[in-house]
Amino acid sequence: MTTTPATPAEAVRHQIQGEILQITVDNPPVNALSTAVRRGLMAAIEAADAEPRVKAVLIVGQGANFIAGADIREFGQTPQPPSLPEVCNRIEACGKPVVAALRGAALGGGLEIAMAAHYRVALADAKLGLPEVQLGLMPGAGGTVRAPRLIGAAAALELMLSGRHVKAQEALSLGLVDRLAEGDDAVAAGLAYAHELLASNAPVRRTRDAQGLADRAAAQAAIDAARADTAKKSKNLFSPHRIVEAVQTALDKPFDEAMTLERQAFMACIDSPQRAGLIHAFFAEREVVKVPEAKAAQPRKLDTVGIVGGGTMGAGIAVSALDAGLPVVMVERDDASIARGRANVEKVYDGLIKKGRMTPEAKTAVMARFSGSTDYAAFADVDLVIEAVFEDIEVKKAVFKELDRVCKPGAVLATNTSYLDIDAIAASTSRPQDVIGLHFFSPANIMKLLEIVVPAKVSADVVSTAFALAKKMKKVPVRAGVCDGFIGNRILAVYKQAADYIMEDGASPYEIDEAVRGFGYPMGPFQVTDLAGGDIGWATRKRRAATRDPKARYVEVADRVCERGWFGQKTGRGFYLYPEGARTGQPDPEVLAIVDAERQKKGIVPRQFTPEEIMRRYMAAMVNEGAKVVEEGIALRPLDVDVTFLYGYGFPRFRGGPMKYADMVGLPKVLDDIRTFAKEDPLFWKPAPLLEKLVAEGRDFSSLNQAR
Repeated sequence: MTTTPATPAEAVRHQIQGEILQITVDNPPVNALSTAVRRGLMAAIEAADAEPRVKAVLIVGQGANFIAGADIREFGQTPQPPSLPEVCNRIEACGKPVVAALRGAALGGGLEIAMAAHYRVALADAKLGLPEVQLGLMPGAGGTVRAPRLIGAAAALELMLSGRHVKAQEALSLGLVDRLAEGDDAVAAGLAYAHELLASNAPVRRTRDAQGLADRAAAQAAIDAARADTAKKSKNLFSPHRIVEAVQTALDKPFDEAMTLERQAFMACIDSPQRAGLIHAFFAEREVVKVPEAKAAQPRKLDTVGIVGGGTMGAGIAVSALDAGLPVVMVERDDASIARGRANVEKVYDGLIKKGRMTPEAKTAVMARFSGSTDYAAFADVDLVIEAVFEDIEVKKAVFKELDRVCKPGAVLATNTSYLDIDAIAASTSRPQDVIGLHFFSPANIMKLLEIVVPAKVSADVVSTAFALAKKMKKVPVRAGVCDGFIGNRILAVYKQAADYIMEDGASPYEIDEAVRGFGYPMGPFQVTDLAGGDIGWATRKRRAATRDPKARYVEVADRVCERGWFGQKTGRGFYLYPEGARTGQPDPEVLAIVDAERQKKGIVPRQFTPEEIMRRYMAAMVNEGAKVVEEGIALRPLDVDVTFLYGYGFPRFRGGPMKYADMVGLPKVLDDIRTFAKEDPLFWKPAPLLEKLVAEGRDFSSLNQAR
């Protein structure tokens, strides 16, 4: 056995084992494609071709992964040669059979390396994918050219446009790999396959010559279908359209020309502002878990969960806990309520069974971990209790007094309130150090965001436990301080006010919703009101009435709508009409009449707003309040605000979140807008001091995104 010197930092090693040159990528933690890895792969393939003793080549990854894609540590740096397309082309051009043995992640550029090899064997734990679309990119090293040739246009487009990972068995059925191997030793599997290929005199088999596009009519039909679907579902996004066109190019052009055009499209994605937003979202989701308490304390024991309340929210939380493998005890006020709570939980699993995503046996196994009771004493041994009752502070205080009485010392007591003062709730117990806010978003078993609200007296290990729960439940947690509405709902209240002002000043609610959807949101604010239930916001406005500044402008349109009993989808009409239970609303002339009447009452002469003018105000209000939330420490960093809105409020991911969006627009422009709007209403449009400070210092919000 001959060993050749390793590349810098031991990123790639190659050694001759009999007739096979084994190339091992070793770039912890996930064998990402750094400059050193690319150079090492290029040098190793050159060595293989130059060495007469070598009859075949094996590429493997050290440890648990093959190659997990680009090296995020090099994001934003000047690219160094060789480029990944050059490496892939050199692997494919090798004059000796090249085998890729896949274990763990073979993603993005890692899968492009594997597709450039001549043969592929996968272990059972392999996961393959081309997820670049999720970062505003597209495969740029032959993925859009080789994948369709290997597995056909339809399968390749689905893989690239979804960004999903496929497991080894599916990869085999697609034709993405040639065979599966047992065990967890990629080297042994790869060597065995290489020896078998040599014994049978298997030829060099280049993917560029594969026949997945041989049926041109079928390929064109798949491309046309993908183009239409992308136009419908991803009309605001840049990279999905480039992916479809790249596959069209792969069908229409010779291989080398298609590779050149793919790279040009890839570079256009690199230059797109959407890439900056999506990259920020990617990193922000990983940074948001870095909170002071997680460094200061380990989580408490977390083996069982109790839930107070079996309504829609309580049942959704119960499903999240059950899906995390935790036993759940639910307490309700009477047997009928417990039965309804259990039925609400079962309804979720019955829906999965109906869709073929769960078996009845699996549901039975999950529900075996669920129990219900009408006695708080059932919580005596649970590690964490989540209260999910009616949004009334006195009701919640009464629940917490009971929890204080029955729960064991050290049990975490959590409230699912959306707005209320958690310090006051904690003060109703003898153990405020154990009380925390866990604000789930409805439906709790689907929505990813979990606001972890940290009251003044809570222990660090309780906060750490809340983050551990979020991880078990596969939620995206954001740390928030105590104030009315925390991060998300506090900011929501302000930009919803801005939308109300725009409506009263001249735009219809339907024009505002259309502008917000055009910006990239799935729904506009008045559609969201109808979906959530107008009565919820109405109750909040009544609660806040006593503290409202009498000088502040107040738009009464929503109150007039609610006074008629029009609460949205659940009542068949709200701001929109929902005939015969329709999910999509229709504009309501009677609502427009209410708006006109309110304008006349205040002597407002309506004016026209363009979609761009609507969004300037909408976003300025959001960003300004976001700056105040950061300045007050309600959010640790601007990125916490971004993650809150990306995962809880439908903010378009390609824009990165409201604070990142403001950075990309330019804080001086945002501040100038606020000052312009302040000429009409100086009380509402009051610039956040932090925003003014950052502009004066020539800084942006991203400069504050350091872990605290």
